[in-house]
Amino acid sequence: MKFSDFLVEDAVRPDLSAADQDGVIRELVASLVDAGQIASDEQEGVVQVVLHREQLGSTGIGRGVAVPHGKHPAVTSSMATIGLSGEGVAFKSLDRAATDVFFMVVSPPEDHTQHLTVLEHVSSLLRKPLFCKLLRQAKTPEDIRQLLREVDESDGDAFS
Repeated sequence: MKFSDFLVEDAVRPDLSAADQDGVIRELVASLVDAGQIASDEQEGVVQVVLHREQLGSTGIGRGVAVPHGKHPAVTSSMATIGLSGEGVAFKSLDRAATDVFFMVVSPPEDHTQHLTVLEHVSSLLRKPLFCKLLRQAKTPEDIRQLLREVDESDGDAFS
């Protein structure tokens, strides 16, 4: 699997302004709406699904990384966006550290396999320190998109 299979490039946000968990989720869902991937009248429903998932257990996996996700009928295939926070956000992470890297994944309710495959792909890459370092250095959406193109071309092997 490659990022080009599911990343909504126009939704990438290297400069999140949200100061809390709820705000980050709202901002990332709004980026998918702005990119034309989720209808504006479905926005709040998608936000609520992702917030509900966070109530079940934080998707803040530690080391400054979170992978908020959920399933909603407003989408027809798995999609993702990325957001970076310069200040970091309290995201109820497992290590209780501030979170500054967010990969949000939204999938249709019936798409269990692809949803899990996307989460696995994202999680495996986020365990690579060099990738996270380079991602945090990205300043523009194009910087992030270029980094992910390089990951796709190398299958992530160059970022171990």
